[in-house]
Amino acid sequence: MRSPSAAAPAHGTDTLMEAAGDCALRIAPSGEIRSASRRTLRLLGLPGALEGMPLSDLVHETDGAALRTAIADAHAAGEPVLVRVRLRCLGREIPFELRIAPLGAYDSLLVVGRDVSAQHALEERLRHIATHDALTELPNRLLLADRIRVVIANARRSGQGFAVATIGIDGFKKVNDALGHAVGDAVLCQAAGRLRRAMRDSDTLARVGGDEFVVVLPGTASEAQIKLVTGRLLATLQSPFEHEGHTIYLGASSGVALYPQHAEDDHGLLALADAALIRAKETGKGRALVYSAREQGPPQHDISLEAAMFSAVREGEFLLYFQPIVDARTRLIEGFETLMRWKHPTLGMVPPVRFIPIAETNGLINMLGAWALKAACAQLPQFEEAAKRDLYISVNISPRQFRNDKFLGVLDEALALSGLDGSKLVLEITEGTLMVDPQHAETILTKMSERGARIAIDDFGTGYSSLAYLKRFPISVLKVDRAFVKDLPGAQKEAAICSAVLDMARHLDLSVVAEGVETEAQLAWLQARDCRYIQGYLTGKPMPAHVALAALQDNHYTALLPPERPARTS
Repeated sequence: MRSPSAAAPAHGTDTLMEAAGDCALRIAPSGEIRSASRRTLRLLGLPGALEGMPLSDLVHETDGAALRTAIADAHAAGEPVLVRVRLRCLGREIPFELRIAPLGAYDSLLVVGRDVSAQHALEERLRHIATHDALTELPNRLLLADRIRVVIANARRSGQGFAVATIGIDGFKKVNDALGHAVGDAVLCQAAGRLRRAMRDSDTLARVGGDEFVVVLPGTASEAQIKLVTGRLLATLQSPFEHEGHTIYLGASSGVALYPQHAEDDHGLLALADAALIRAKETGKGRALVYSAREQGPPQHDISLEAAMFSAVREGEFLLYFQPIVDARTRLIEGFETLMRWKHPTLGMVPPVRFIPIAETNGLINMLGAWALKAACAQLPQFEEAAKRDLYISVNISPRQFRNDKFLGVLDEALALSGLDGSKLVLEITEGTLMVDPQHAETILTKMSERGARIAIDDFGTGYSSLAYLKRFPISVLKVDRAFVKDLPGAQKEAAICSAVLDMARHLDLSVVAEGVETEAQLAWLQARDCRYIQGYLTGKPMPAHVALAALQDNHYTALLPPERPARTS
Protein backbone atom coordinates (compact mmCIF):
# COMPACT_ATOMS: atom_id res chain seq x y z
CA MET A 1 0.00 0.00 0.00
CA ARG A 2 1.31 3.46 -0.92
CA SER A 3 1.88 6.02 1.82
CA PRO A 4 -0.34 9.12 2.00
CA SER A 5 2.64 11.27 1.12
CA ALA A 6 3.02 9.44 -2.20
CA ALA A 7 -0.67 9.49 -3.03
CA ALA A 8 -1.16 13.25 -2.94
CA PRO A 9 1.37 14.12 -5.64
CA ALA A 10 0.00 11.30 -7.79
CA HIS A 11 -3.46 12.79 -7.52
CA GLY A 12 -2.05 16.17 -8.58
CA THR A 13 -0.42 14.53 -11.59
CA ASP A 14 -3.67 12.82 -12.52
CA THR A 15 -5.41 16.19 -12.49
CA LEU A 16 -2.71 17.65 -14.74
CA MET A 17 -3.14 14.78 -17.20
CA GLU A 18 -6.65 15.93 -18.05
CA ALA A 19 -5.11 18.93 -19.83
CA ALA A 20 -2.25 17.06 -21.49
CA GLY A 21 -2.07 15.70 -25.05
CA ASP A 22 -4.51 13.59 -27.05
CA CYS A 23 -4.04 10.91 -24.44
CA ALA A 24 -2.25 10.82 -21.09
CA LEU A 25 -1.54 7.99 -18.66
CA ARG A 26 0.48 7.35 -15.53
CA ILE A 27 2.14 3.95 -15.49
CA ALA A 28 4.35 1.85 -13.23
CA PRO A 29 7.92 0.99 -14.34
CA SER A 30 6.57 -2.46 -15.14
CA GLY A 31 4.22 -0.93 -17.72
CA GLU A 32 0.95 -1.36 -15.78
CA ILE A 33 -1.46 1.56 -15.99
CA ARG A 34 -2.05 3.38 -12.70
CA SER A 35 -4.39 6.07 -14.03
CA ALA A 36 -5.60 7.57 -17.32
CA SER A 37 -7.26 10.82 -18.32
CA ARG A 38 -10.94 10.84 -19.20
CA ARG A 39 -9.98 11.98 -22.70
CA THR A 40 -7.88 8.82 -23.06
CA LEU A 41 -10.82 6.64 -22.03
CA ARG A 42 -13.09 8.30 -24.62
CA LEU A 43 -10.37 7.92 -27.30
CA LEU A 44 -9.97 4.22 -26.58
CA GLY A 45 -13.71 3.65 -26.28
CA LEU A 46 -13.29 1.91 -22.94
CA PRO A 47 -16.03 2.69 -20.38
CA GLY A 48 -14.24 1.41 -17.27
CA ALA A 49 -10.97 2.21 -15.54
CA LEU A 50 -7.68 0.98 -16.96
CA GLU A 51 -5.82 0.58 -13.66
CA GLY A 52 -3.75 -2.60 -13.52
CA MET A 53 -3.87 -3.24 -17.30
CA PRO A 54 -0.50 -3.41 -19.12
CA LEU A 55 -0.15 -0.46 -21.51
CA SER A 56 1.18 -2.84 -24.16
CA ASP A 57 -2.31 -4.45 -24.33
CA LEU A 58 -3.61 -1.22 -25.88
CA VAL A 59 -1.21 -1.19 -28.85
CA HIS A 60 -0.80 -3.36 -31.93
CA GLU A 61 0.94 -6.62 -31.07
CA THR A 62 3.92 -5.87 -33.30
CA ASP A 63 4.51 -2.59 -31.41
CA GLY A 64 4.50 -4.16 -27.96
CA ALA A 65 8.21 -4.97 -27.83
CA ALA A 66 9.22 -1.42 -28.84
CA LEU A 67 6.89 0.04 -26.21
CA ARG A 68 8.25 -2.16 -23.40
CA THR A 69 11.82 -1.25 -24.40
CA ALA A 70 10.99 2.47 -24.35
CA ILE A 71 9.42 2.20 -20.86
CA ALA A 72 12.47 0.37 -19.52
CA ASP A 73 14.85 2.90 -21.11
CA ALA A 74 12.96 5.90 -19.66
CA HIS A 75 12.91 4.37 -16.18
CA ALA A 76 16.59 3.35 -16.26
CA ALA A 77 17.98 6.56 -17.76
CA GLY A 78 15.68 8.95 -15.92
CA GLU A 79 15.10 10.86 -19.18
CA PRO A 80 12.14 11.13 -21.59
CA VAL A 81 11.91 8.62 -24.45
CA LEU A 82 9.83 8.89 -27.64
CA VAL A 83 8.26 5.86 -29.30
CA ARG A 84 5.76 5.43 -32.14
CA VAL A 85 2.99 2.86 -31.73
CA ARG A 86 -0.46 2.09 -33.12
CA LEU A 87 -3.15 2.50 -30.46
CA ARG A 88 -6.36 0.47 -30.71
CA CYS A 89 -9.05 3.15 -30.71
CA LEU A 90 -12.71 2.25 -31.25
CA GLY A 91 -11.89 -0.59 -33.58
CA ARG A 92 -9.24 1.35 -35.48
CA GLU A 93 -5.47 1.49 -35.17
CA ILE A 94 -4.24 5.07 -35.00
CA PRO A 95 -0.53 5.96 -35.09
CA PHE A 96 0.54 7.79 -31.94
CA GLU A 97 3.81 9.25 -30.77
CA LEU A 98 4.21 8.53 -27.05
CA ARG A 99 6.51 10.58 -24.82
CA ILE A 100 7.43 8.53 -21.76
CA ALA A 101 9.00 10.54 -18.91
CA PRO A 102 9.88 9.52 -15.32
CA LEU A 103 8.03 11.23 -12.46
CA GLY A 104 10.98 11.42 -10.09
CA ALA A 105 10.61 9.94 -6.62
CA TYR A 106 7.03 8.69 -7.06
CA ASP A 107 8.12 5.52 -8.92
CA SER A 108 5.86 6.29 -11.87
CA LEU A 109 6.16 7.36 -15.48
CA LEU A 110 4.01 9.85 -17.33
CA VAL A 111 2.93 8.86 -20.85
CA VAL A 112 1.63 11.65 -23.09
CA GLY A 113 0.48 10.69 -26.57
CA ARG A 114 0.04 12.74 -29.75
CA ASP A 115 -2.05 11.60 -32.72
CA VAL A 116 0.34 11.57 -35.72
CA SER A 117 -2.03 9.96 -38.22
CA ALA A 118 -1.99 13.04 -40.51
CA GLN A 119 1.80 13.16 -40.41
CA HIS A 120 1.96 9.39 -40.93
CA ALA A 121 -0.32 9.64 -43.97
CA LEU A 122 1.84 12.41 -45.45
CA GLU A 123 5.00 10.38 -44.89
CA GLU A 124 3.42 7.36 -46.54
CA ARG A 125 2.33 9.49 -49.49
CA LEU A 126 5.81 10.95 -49.91
CA ARG A 127 7.32 7.47 -49.64
CA HIS A 128 4.92 6.25 -52.32
CA ILE A 129 5.77 9.15 -54.63
CA ALA A 130 9.49 8.47 -54.17
CA THR A 131 9.16 4.77 -55.01
CA HIS A 132 6.42 4.64 -57.65
CA ASP A 133 5.95 5.83 -61.21
CA ALA A 134 3.59 8.82 -61.27
CA LEU A 135 1.76 7.72 -64.44
CA THR A 136 1.13 4.00 -63.89
CA GLU A 137 1.53 3.79 -60.09
CA LEU A 138 3.92 0.89 -60.65
CA PRO A 139 7.18 0.59 -58.70
CA ASN A 140 9.94 2.79 -60.15
CA ARG A 141 13.67 2.04 -60.45
CA LEU A 142 14.31 2.75 -56.77
CA LEU A 143 11.73 0.29 -55.47
CA LEU A 144 12.55 -2.18 -58.26
CA ALA A 145 16.19 -2.34 -57.15
CA ASP A 146 15.06 -3.00 -53.58
CA ARG A 147 12.66 -5.76 -54.71
CA ILE A 148 15.42 -7.43 -56.76
CA ARG A 149 17.76 -7.37 -53.77
CA VAL A 150 15.08 -9.09 -51.66
CA VAL A 151 14.58 -11.77 -54.33
CA ILE A 152 18.37 -12.25 -54.51
CA ALA A 153 18.52 -12.79 -50.74
CA ASN A 154 15.72 -15.37 -50.96
CA ALA A 155 17.38 -17.08 -53.92
CA ARG A 156 20.63 -17.42 -52.02
CA ARG A 157 18.84 -19.12 -49.14
CA SER A 158 16.81 -21.44 -51.37
CA GLY A 159 19.42 -22.04 -54.06
CA GLN A 160 16.75 -21.32 -56.68
CA GLY A 161 17.50 -18.96 -59.56
CA PHE A 162 15.21 -16.36 -61.07
CA ALA A 163 14.83 -14.12 -64.11
CA VAL A 164 14.63 -10.39 -64.76
CA ALA A 165 12.87 -9.44 -68.00
CA THR A 166 12.91 -5.99 -69.57
CA ILE A 167 9.94 -5.33 -71.89
CA GLY A 168 9.95 -2.55 -74.46
CA ILE A 169 6.91 -1.57 -76.55
CA ASP A 170 7.77 -1.68 -80.25
CA GLY A 171 6.83 1.39 -82.26
CA PHE A 172 5.57 3.39 -79.29
CA LYS A 173 7.19 6.62 -80.53
CA LYS A 174 4.69 6.79 -83.41
CA VAL A 175 1.83 7.06 -80.89
CA ASN A 176 3.26 10.16 -79.22
CA ASP A 177 4.27 11.68 -82.55
CA ALA A 178 0.96 11.07 -84.32
CA LEU A 179 -1.64 11.25 -81.54
CA GLY A 180 0.03 13.22 -78.76
CA HIS A 181 1.42 12.41 -75.34
CA ALA A 182 -1.99 12.20 -73.67
CA VAL A 183 -2.92 9.23 -75.86
CA GLY A 184 0.55 7.79 -75.37
CA ASP A 185 0.13 7.99 -71.59
CA ALA A 186 -3.23 6.24 -71.81
CA VAL A 187 -1.67 3.42 -73.84
CA LEU A 188 1.10 3.02 -71.27
CA CYS A 189 -1.47 2.75 -68.47
CA GLN A 190 -3.38 0.12 -70.44
CA ALA A 191 -0.15 -1.78 -71.11
CA ALA A 192 0.73 -1.70 -67.41
CA GLY A 193 -2.71 -3.10 -66.52
CA ARG A 194 -2.43 -5.91 -69.07
CA LEU A 195 1.03 -6.92 -67.89
CA ARG A 196 -0.07 -6.86 -64.24
CA ARG A 197 -3.00 -9.18 -64.98
CA ALA A 198 -0.71 -11.62 -66.81
CA MET A 199 1.65 -11.99 -63.84
CA ARG A 200 1.65 -14.04 -60.65
CA ASP A 201 1.23 -12.42 -57.23
CA SER A 202 4.88 -13.19 -56.42
CA ASP A 203 6.16 -11.31 -59.50
CA THR A 204 7.12 -7.63 -59.50
CA LEU A 205 6.25 -5.27 -62.36
CA ALA A 206 7.95 -1.88 -62.60
CA ARG A 207 8.08 0.94 -65.10
CA VAL A 208 11.62 2.20 -65.59
CA GLY A 209 10.98 5.03 -68.04
CA GLY A 210 9.50 5.73 -71.45
CA ASP A 211 7.94 2.59 -72.90
CA GLU A 212 10.05 0.15 -70.86
CA PHE A 213 8.82 -2.14 -68.10
CA VAL A 214 10.73 -4.64 -65.97
CA VAL A 215 9.33 -7.88 -64.58
CA VAL A 216 11.07 -9.78 -61.76
CA LEU A 217 10.15 -13.49 -61.94
CA PRO A 218 11.11 -15.45 -58.79
CA GLY A 219 11.59 -19.16 -59.41
CA THR A 220 11.57 -18.74 -63.19
CA ALA A 221 14.93 -19.97 -64.44
CA SER A 222 14.58 -22.82 -66.95
CA GLU A 223 14.39 -22.24 -70.69
CA ALA A 224 10.86 -23.66 -70.85
CA GLN A 225 9.62 -21.45 -67.98
CA ILE A 226 11.14 -18.31 -69.50
CA LYS A 227 9.67 -19.06 -72.92
CA LEU A 228 6.22 -19.63 -71.42
CA VAL A 229 6.22 -16.50 -69.22
CA THR A 230 7.72 -14.06 -71.74
CA GLY A 231 5.43 -15.44 -74.45
CA ARG A 232 2.40 -14.71 -72.26
CA LEU A 233 3.65 -11.19 -71.42
CA LEU A 234 4.38 -10.27 -75.04
CA ALA A 235 1.10 -11.75 -76.25
CA THR A 236 -0.90 -9.53 -73.90
CA LEU A 237 0.55 -6.47 -75.65
CA GLN A 238 -0.25 -7.72 -79.16
CA SER A 239 -3.99 -6.96 -78.93
CA PRO A 240 -4.95 -3.51 -80.23
CA PHE A 241 -5.22 -0.62 -77.78
CA GLU A 242 -8.40 1.45 -77.85
CA HIS A 243 -8.57 5.07 -76.68
CA GLU A 244 -10.97 7.88 -77.61
CA GLY A 245 -11.89 6.31 -80.92
CA HIS A 246 -8.32 5.42 -81.84
CA THR A 247 -7.34 1.80 -82.49
CA ILE A 248 -3.62 1.38 -82.05
CA TYR A 249 -1.63 -1.73 -83.00
CA LEU A 250 1.68 -2.19 -81.24
CA GLY A 251 3.90 -5.04 -80.14
CA ALA A 252 6.70 -5.65 -77.70
CA SER A 253 10.16 -7.14 -77.35
CA SER A 254 11.86 -8.54 -74.28
CA GLY A 255 15.36 -9.15 -72.96
CA VAL A 256 16.02 -11.57 -70.11
CA ALA A 257 18.90 -11.94 -67.64
CA LEU A 258 19.22 -14.83 -65.17
CA TYR A 259 20.43 -15.01 -61.60
CA PRO A 260 23.08 -16.21 -60.87
CA GLN A 261 24.27 -17.28 -64.33
CA HIS A 262 24.54 -13.77 -65.79
CA ALA A 263 24.88 -11.45 -62.79
CA GLU A 264 24.57 -11.52 -59.02
CA ASP A 265 23.35 -8.00 -58.24
CA ASP A 266 20.49 -5.74 -59.31
CA HIS A 267 22.70 -3.42 -61.40
CA GLY A 268 24.17 -6.27 -63.42
CA LEU A 269 20.86 -8.05 -63.99
CA LEU A 270 19.14 -4.88 -65.21
CA ALA A 271 22.06 -3.92 -67.45
CA LEU A 272 22.23 -7.36 -69.09
CA ALA A 273 18.46 -7.64 -69.48
CA ASP A 274 18.52 -4.23 -71.19
CA ALA A 275 21.38 -5.36 -73.45
CA ALA A 276 19.33 -8.41 -74.44
CA LEU A 277 16.31 -6.18 -75.15
CA ILE A 278 18.38 -3.99 -77.45
CA ARG A 279 19.54 -7.11 -79.26
CA ALA A 280 15.95 -8.35 -79.58
CA LYS A 281 14.86 -5.06 -81.15
CA GLU A 282 17.87 -5.02 -83.50
CA THR A 283 17.14 -8.54 -84.74
CA GLY A 284 13.50 -8.25 -85.68
CA LYS A 285 11.41 -7.10 -82.68
CA GLY A 286 8.39 -8.95 -81.33
CA ARG A 287 10.58 -11.54 -79.63
CA ALA A 288 12.22 -12.38 -76.31
CA LEU A 289 15.95 -13.05 -76.06
CA VAL A 290 17.92 -14.35 -73.11
CA TYR A 291 21.23 -12.55 -72.64
CA SER A 292 24.19 -14.32 -74.24
CA ALA A 293 27.73 -13.16 -73.56
CA ARG A 294 28.91 -14.99 -76.68
CA GLU A 295 26.51 -13.11 -78.97
CA GLN A 296 26.40 -9.74 -77.26
CA GLY A 297 29.74 -9.45 -75.47
CA PRO A 298 30.04 -7.49 -72.23
CA PRO A 299 27.33 -4.94 -71.38
CA GLN A 300 27.91 -1.66 -73.13
CA HIS A 301 27.22 0.37 -70.06
CA ASP A 302 28.70 -0.25 -66.63
CA ILE A 303 26.42 1.58 -64.20
CA SER A 304 28.76 1.43 -61.21
CA LEU A 305 31.70 2.59 -63.34
CA GLU A 306 29.66 5.53 -64.62
CA ALA A 307 28.90 6.62 -61.05
CA ALA A 308 32.59 6.33 -60.20
CA MET A 309 33.46 8.49 -63.22
CA PHE A 310 31.44 11.45 -61.95
CA SER A 311 33.15 11.08 -58.58
CA ALA A 312 36.52 10.85 -60.35
CA VAL A 313 35.94 14.22 -62.02
CA ARG A 314 35.27 15.82 -58.63
CA GLU A 315 38.28 14.12 -57.03
CA GLY A 316 40.71 14.89 -59.87
CA GLU A 317 41.45 11.24 -60.69
CA PHE A 318 41.81 11.80 -64.46
CA LEU A 319 45.36 12.33 -65.72
CA LEU A 320 47.09 13.15 -68.98
CA TYR A 321 49.82 10.93 -70.36
CA PHE A 322 52.00 11.82 -73.33
CA GLN A 323 53.42 9.45 -75.95
CA PRO A 324 56.37 10.68 -78.03
CA ILE A 325 56.01 11.11 -81.78
CA VAL A 326 59.55 10.89 -83.19
CA ASP A 327 61.42 11.52 -86.42
CA ALA A 328 62.00 8.08 -87.98
CA ARG A 329 65.48 9.10 -89.24
CA THR A 330 66.90 10.72 -86.10
CA ARG A 331 64.54 9.40 -83.40
CA LEU A 332 64.32 12.94 -82.15
CA ILE A 333 61.08 13.71 -80.33
CA GLU A 334 59.05 16.08 -82.51
CA GLY A 335 55.82 16.10 -80.50
CA PHE A 336 53.54 14.19 -78.16
CA GLU A 337 50.11 12.64 -78.48
CA THR A 338 47.97 13.43 -75.42
CA LEU A 339 46.24 10.40 -73.91
CA MET A 340 43.69 10.42 -71.10
CA ARG A 341 44.13 8.06 -68.16
CA TRP A 342 42.01 7.33 -65.08
CA LYS A 343 43.71 6.30 -61.85
CA HIS A 344 40.96 4.89 -59.63
CA PRO A 345 41.81 4.59 -55.91
CA THR A 346 40.81 0.89 -55.77
CA LEU A 347 40.61 -0.29 -59.40
CA GLY A 348 43.97 1.20 -60.34
CA MET A 349 44.44 2.39 -63.92
CA VAL A 350 41.09 1.99 -65.71
CA PRO A 351 41.64 1.29 -69.46
CA PRO A 352 40.31 4.00 -71.79
CA VAL A 353 38.40 1.33 -73.71
CA ARG A 354 36.19 0.97 -70.60
CA PHE A 355 35.52 4.58 -69.69
CA ILE A 356 35.64 6.49 -72.98
CA PRO A 357 32.50 4.84 -74.47
CA ILE A 358 30.57 5.57 -71.26
CA ALA A 359 31.75 9.19 -71.29
CA GLU A 360 30.65 9.45 -74.92
CA THR A 361 27.20 8.17 -74.02
CA ASN A 362 26.50 10.34 -70.97
CA GLY A 363 28.09 13.52 -72.33
CA LEU A 364 30.91 13.63 -69.78
CA ILE A 365 33.36 13.46 -72.68
CA ASN A 366 32.65 17.13 -73.44
CA MET A 367 33.92 18.18 -70.02
CA LEU A 368 36.86 15.76 -70.04
CA GLY A 369 37.77 16.62 -73.63
CA ALA A 370 37.74 20.36 -72.94
CA TRP A 371 39.97 19.82 -69.89
CA ALA A 372 42.39 17.63 -71.88
CA LEU A 373 42.64 20.16 -74.72
CA LYS A 374 43.32 23.09 -72.39
CA ALA A 375 45.77 21.14 -70.22
CA ALA A 376 47.67 19.82 -73.26
CA CYS A 377 48.05 23.30 -74.74
CA ALA A 378 49.28 24.61 -71.37
CA GLN A 379 51.78 21.72 -71.09
CA LEU A 380 53.50 22.22 -74.46
CA PRO A 381 55.46 25.40 -73.50
CA GLN A 382 56.99 23.46 -70.59
CA PHE A 383 58.04 20.67 -72.95
CA GLU A 384 59.59 23.22 -75.32
CA GLU A 385 61.45 24.89 -72.46
CA ALA A 386 62.93 21.53 -71.47
CA ALA A 387 63.86 20.60 -75.05
CA LYS A 388 65.08 24.10 -76.03
CA ARG A 389 63.33 23.75 -79.41
CA ASP A 390 59.93 23.82 -81.04
CA LEU A 391 57.58 20.87 -80.53
CA TYR A 392 53.91 20.18 -81.19
CA ILE A 393 51.09 18.60 -79.21
CA SER A 394 48.45 16.27 -80.63
CA VAL A 395 45.01 15.91 -78.99
CA ASN A 396 42.22 13.44 -79.78
CA ILE A 397 38.78 14.92 -80.42
CA SER A 398 35.89 12.56 -79.73
CA PRO A 399 32.85 12.32 -82.03
CA ARG A 400 30.58 13.95 -79.45
CA GLN A 401 33.04 16.80 -78.86
CA PHE A 402 33.32 17.41 -82.58
CA ARG A 403 29.53 17.66 -82.94
CA ASN A 404 29.16 19.94 -79.91
CA ASP A 405 28.21 23.53 -80.75
CA LYS A 406 30.65 24.84 -78.13
CA PHE A 407 33.72 23.01 -79.43
CA LEU A 408 35.19 25.94 -81.37
CA GLY A 409 34.77 28.13 -78.29
CA VAL A 410 36.67 25.57 -76.22
CA LEU A 411 39.43 25.53 -78.84
CA ASP A 412 39.70 29.32 -78.82
CA GLU A 413 39.85 29.35 -75.03
CA ALA A 414 42.57 26.68 -74.96
CA LEU A 415 44.75 28.65 -77.40
CA ALA A 416 44.11 31.96 -75.63
CA LEU A 417 44.84 30.66 -72.12
CA SER A 418 48.06 28.91 -73.16
CA GLY A 419 49.23 31.56 -75.62
CA LEU A 420 49.97 28.69 -78.00
CA ASP A 421 50.31 29.27 -81.71
CA GLY A 422 47.67 27.24 -83.52
CA SER A 423 50.28 25.67 -85.81
CA LYS A 424 51.72 23.75 -82.84
CA LEU A 425 48.42 21.99 -82.21
CA VAL A 426 47.30 18.86 -84.08
CA LEU A 427 43.70 17.71 -83.60
CA GLU A 428 43.11 14.00 -84.25
CA ILE A 429 39.70 12.97 -85.60
CA THR A 430 38.57 9.55 -86.81
CA GLU A 431 37.26 8.90 -90.31
CA GLY A 432 33.89 7.79 -89.00
CA THR A 433 33.37 11.08 -87.18
CA LEU A 434 33.84 13.03 -90.40
CA MET A 435 31.54 10.89 -92.48
CA VAL A 436 28.49 11.05 -90.16
CA ASP A 437 27.75 14.54 -91.49
CA PRO A 438 30.35 15.55 -94.13
CA GLN A 439 28.88 19.01 -94.69
CA HIS A 440 29.05 19.87 -90.97
CA ALA A 441 32.52 18.32 -90.79
CA GLU A 442 33.79 20.47 -93.67
CA THR A 443 32.50 23.64 -91.99
CA ILE A 444 34.07 22.84 -88.60
CA LEU A 445 37.38 21.62 -90.06
CA THR A 446 37.69 24.78 -92.11
CA LYS A 447 37.18 26.93 -89.01
CA MET A 448 39.71 24.82 -87.11
CA SER A 449 42.23 25.36 -89.90
CA GLU A 450 41.58 29.11 -89.84
CA ARG A 451 42.88 29.04 -86.26
CA GLY A 452 46.11 27.49 -87.49
CA ALA A 453 45.45 24.03 -86.08
CA ARG A 454 46.41 21.03 -88.18
CA ILE A 455 43.95 18.18 -88.72
CA ALA A 456 45.03 14.54 -88.45
CA ILE A 457 42.95 11.53 -89.49
CA ASP A 458 43.38 9.01 -86.67
CA ASP A 459 43.40 5.24 -87.29
CA PHE A 460 43.57 5.85 -91.04
CA GLY A 461 42.49 2.83 -93.07
CA THR A 462 40.08 1.37 -90.51
CA GLY A 463 37.08 3.53 -91.39
CA TYR A 464 35.67 4.80 -94.68
CA SER A 465 39.08 5.47 -96.26
CA SER A 466 37.48 7.61 -98.94
CA LEU A 467 39.91 9.47 -101.18
CA ALA A 468 37.17 12.05 -101.76
CA TYR A 469 37.36 13.43 -98.22
CA LEU A 470 41.16 13.73 -98.43
CA LYS A 471 40.55 16.20 -101.24
CA ARG A 472 37.48 17.85 -99.72
CA PHE A 473 38.65 18.41 -96.13
CA PRO A 474 41.65 20.51 -94.97
CA ILE A 475 43.67 17.54 -93.66
CA SER A 476 47.41 17.72 -92.90
CA VAL A 477 48.31 14.40 -91.26
CA LEU A 478 47.43 10.74 -91.71
CA LYS A 479 48.00 8.37 -88.81
CA VAL A 480 48.37 4.79 -90.06
CA ASP A 481 46.59 2.44 -87.68
CA ARG A 482 48.67 -0.07 -85.71
CA ALA A 483 46.67 -2.91 -87.28
CA PHE A 484 48.61 -2.35 -90.53
CA VAL A 485 51.98 -1.98 -88.78
CA LYS A 486 52.06 -4.82 -86.23
CA ASP A 487 52.86 -7.59 -88.75
CA LEU A 488 55.40 -5.64 -90.82
CA PRO A 489 57.62 -6.29 -92.62
CA GLY A 490 56.57 -9.91 -93.21
CA ALA A 491 52.85 -9.43 -93.95
CA GLN A 492 52.42 -8.91 -97.69
CA LYS A 493 48.96 -7.35 -97.68
CA GLU A 494 49.72 -4.96 -94.81
CA ALA A 495 52.97 -3.96 -96.51
CA ALA A 496 51.10 -3.20 -99.74
CA ILE A 497 48.53 -1.06 -97.90
CA CYS A 498 51.18 0.91 -96.00
CA SER A 499 53.19 1.48 -99.19
CA ALA A 500 50.06 2.76 -100.97
CA VAL A 501 49.20 5.13 -98.09
CA LEU A 502 52.76 6.51 -97.97
CA ASP A 503 52.86 7.02 -101.74
CA MET A 504 49.43 8.72 -101.76
CA ALA A 505 50.38 10.99 -98.86
CA ARG A 506 53.56 12.02 -100.62
CA HIS A 507 51.63 13.10 -103.72
CA LEU A 508 49.01 14.93 -101.59
CA ASP A 509 51.69 16.64 -99.50
CA LEU A 510 50.43 15.05 -96.28
CA SER A 511 52.52 14.01 -93.28
CA VAL A 512 52.25 10.40 -92.12
CA VAL A 513 52.63 9.03 -88.58
CA ALA A 514 52.86 5.24 -88.27
CA GLU A 515 51.35 4.06 -84.98
CA GLY A 516 52.22 0.95 -82.98
CA VAL A 517 55.88 0.66 -83.99
CA GLU A 518 57.44 -1.83 -81.59
CA THR A 519 60.42 -3.42 -83.40
CA GLU A 520 63.56 -2.26 -85.17
CA ALA A 521 62.45 -4.23 -88.25
CA GLN A 522 59.22 -2.25 -88.46
CA LEU A 523 61.09 1.02 -88.07
CA ALA A 524 63.64 0.10 -90.76
CA TRP A 525 60.89 -0.89 -93.22
CA LEU A 526 58.96 2.37 -92.65
CA GLN A 527 62.08 4.53 -92.82
CA ALA A 528 63.12 2.91 -96.12
CA ARG A 529 59.80 4.02 -97.58
CA ASP A 530 60.15 7.61 -96.39
CA CYS A 531 57.66 7.43 -93.48
CA ARG A 532 58.77 10.55 -91.63
CA TYR A 533 57.19 10.04 -88.19
CA ILE A 534 56.62 7.04 -85.96
CA GLN A 535 54.90 6.43 -82.64
CA GLY A 536 55.02 3.30 -80.52
CA TYR A 537 56.62 1.42 -77.64
CA LEU A 538 59.94 1.20 -79.50
CA THR A 539 60.53 4.92 -79.09
CA GLY A 540 58.41 5.68 -76.03
CA LYS A 541 55.41 4.44 -74.08
CA PRO A 542 52.73 6.87 -72.84
CA MET A 543 54.21 8.66 -69.83
CA PRO A 544 53.25 11.28 -67.24
CA ALA A 545 54.30 14.87 -67.90
CA HIS A 546 57.23 14.81 -65.43
CA VAL A 547 58.70 11.72 -67.14
CA ALA A 548 58.33 13.35 -70.55
CA LEU A 549 60.09 16.47 -69.23
CA ALA A 550 62.97 14.36 -67.91
CA ALA A 551 63.27 12.58 -71.26
CA LEU A 552 63.50 15.92 -73.08
CA GLN A 553 65.95 17.46 -70.58
CA ASP A 554 68.31 14.48 -70.39
CA ASN A 555 68.04 13.43 -74.04
CA HIS A 556 66.98 9.93 -72.99
CA TYR A 557 65.99 9.18 -76.55
CA THR A 558 69.70 9.12 -77.60
CA ALA A 559 70.06 5.75 -75.90
CA LEU A 560 67.85 4.30 -78.62
CA LEU A 561 70.07 5.47 -81.46
CA PRO A 562 72.42 3.10 -83.34
CA PRO A 563 76.10 3.93 -82.63
CA GLU A 564 76.72 5.26 -86.13
CA ARG A 565 73.79 7.71 -86.01
CA PRO A 566 74.38 10.57 -83.52
CA ALA A 567 71.38 12.51 -82.22
CA ARG A 568 70.42 15.84 -83.65
CA THR A 569 70.14 18.25 -80.74
CA SER A 570 68.87 21.36 -82.42
